[in-house]
Amino acid sequence: MGLTSQSVGRAARKGGLVIKKEKEDDLVVALAGNPNVGKSTLFNALTGMRQHTGNWPGKTVTNAVGYAKADERGIVLVDLPGCYSLSARSAEEEVARDFILDGGADAVVVVCDGTCLERNLILVLQILRITSRVVLCVNLLDEAAKKHIAIDLDKLEKTLGVPVIGTAARSGEGLSEVLAAVVRVAEDPPQSVYTVGEATFSEEETLQSVRIAEEISRTVLCLPPGDTSMRDRKIDKILTGKVWAFPTMFLFLLGIFWLTIEGANYPSGWLSDLLFSLEVPLLRLFSWAPWWVGGILVQGAYRVTAWVVSVMLPPMAIFFPLFTLLEDLGYLPRVAFNLDKCFQKCRACGKQALTMCMGFGCNAAGVVGCRIIDSPRERLIAMLTNTFVPCNGRFPTLIAVITMFFAGGAFAGAVGLAALIVLGVLVTLGVSWVLSHTILKGIPSSFTLELPPYRRPQIGSVIVRSVLDRTVFVLGRALVAAAPAGVLIWIFANVTVGGETILAICTNFLHPFAVHFGLDGVILMAFILGLPANEIVFPIIIMAYVSGGTLTEMGDLVSLRTLLVANGWTWITAVCTLLFSLLHWPCATTLMTVRKESGSVKWAVASFLIPTLVGLTVCFAVANIAKLFI
Repeated sequence: MGLTSQSVGRAARKGGLVIKKEKEDDLVVALAGNPNVGKSTLFNALTGMRQHTGNWPGKTVTNAVGYAKADERGIVLVDLPGCYSLSARSAEEEVARDFILDGGADAVVVVCDGTCLERNLILVLQILRITSRVVLCVNLLDEAAKKHIAIDLDKLEKTLGVPVIGTAARSGEGLSEVLAAVVRVAEDPPQSVYTVGEATFSEEETLQSVRIAEEISRTVLCLPPGDTSMRDRKIDKILTGKVWAFPTMFLFLLGIFWLTIEGANYPSGWLSDLLFSLEVPLLRLFSWAPWWVGGILVQGAYRVTAWVVSVMLPPMAIFFPLFTLLEDLGYLPRVAFNLDKCFQKCRACGKQALTMCMGFGCNAAGVVGCRIIDSPRERLIAMLTNTFVPCNGRFPTLIAVITMFFAGGAFAGAVGLAALIVLGVLVTLGVSWVLSHTILKGIPSSFTLELPPYRRPQIGSVIVRSVLDRTVFVLGRALVAAAPAGVLIWIFANVTVGGETILAICTNFLHPFAVHFGLDGVILMAFILGLPANEIVFPIIIMAYVSGGTLTEMGDLVSLRTLLVANGWTWITAVCTLLFSLLHWPCATTLMTVRKESGSVKWAVASFLIPTLVGLTVCFAVANIAKLFI
């Protein structure tokens, strides 16, 4: 159960963050460490589900706070952002340093990776300069054992002068010892020769920490002969090499999309049948009311909501776990490494590759992920271009059009979809280059990118994180927009003016403009009405063509293709619809997220106008060039 205002009786401000306690004598403990040391795994293991997330005051840096117990003593754990030092070169390092410097914690647990202890000790030594209320947690001892790395924990404890606990957080080894040590150091602070009470973290002090870390490592580590990371390096020669890096990325992308398309077909159909079978009973509930009441609430709000759930939930339930699996495996940092040079040439940040990957599931989630980019200029570039990676809501339109006009079967559809994704990445790079040379000029910043060792994914953790943190989050946002959109669509399709529905009037008005871009008035109007949720674009197209008053779908793709061709679709229409679906404006949820993350309406408007202009320009060029050859 998470920490809520109902369950927590007391609150105190520590290091700028309001900490809620259950009891007055609860300890506030900071959890610090380098990225990729298993810190989040340790945090989750210690707190279970008793945690909540938020932002640091005045920052876009995310925090996580959880509750644990050592015997009867309550411990409030604050998960600090992963950082390599306290030199405050980034927002994450600034937050971690300030929380420790301001006395925000009664104790600090520093998590290290047992397979690369020397590099991690630099942060340990910097924290020890501030406080001796430190517990060193040497994590991933199971992986260290596999690599035949032995660590003399007793000697390390005597050298540093603070408790050192060995753990394997995945299996729960050493967790109770960590909590017991935390209580000891909080009540009776140890003495460490490295504690000076204050530190500037100058370049000289950092270098000194690096000499010291090397010396300590030599005395406490027993390494096997040869290179223990040889396996990872052999794999990286393929996954990050000049020849195979990008083909391998394409194959991974292709595999994920094929599994998503193939696996989502049947559950999506079952879910659709179930939800739409409830329409008739729901309409009967409103039989006493005027006809339009049931129309708005059931055929409008409920039908669109049911459509969004049946279309979005199965693909997300497959895509997000697969995506999280690659993250857990250690492959996503390799993607960022491969694309770093491309983004550097565009004067953008290599971390944009990671936020771009997040956009596959949801562009709003990708925009939130831009918080990992330190430079405000580069963060804006990433937010403004994230929509060029198609989100889960655009997949139904892309897959249906590709399958009907250009390919047959899940594999061919996956190839076509993957090719479109590559085009989206190229457009992202191109627009990033234009922005960095015009309205967002600047020199690209440098950042430290660590390639973590390949690890066996935790299947249980992957499912929980992907389903709860991503699938439910994205689906919830889509549902908030879907119900009001359903009401609006029903009104447009059923209210008549001069014998014509509002929908027909609008599509006829837009048609002369839309044909210049290889579209028609119905397609363009569907994209406009689909602003709340991209999932409803194609159903609106079908509804307008069959002149129905409610959102609908055809029985199969063959009959759907016949309907589209009868309404003037050609291969040019199909290509331009694919391109506009890929490149058009973001959904309302993403626009609101850009407004919140950037703190400016101006940039939210820019995030709408930029892809709109790009999409219309590309469609205009393709449509008019194609007509020259017909």
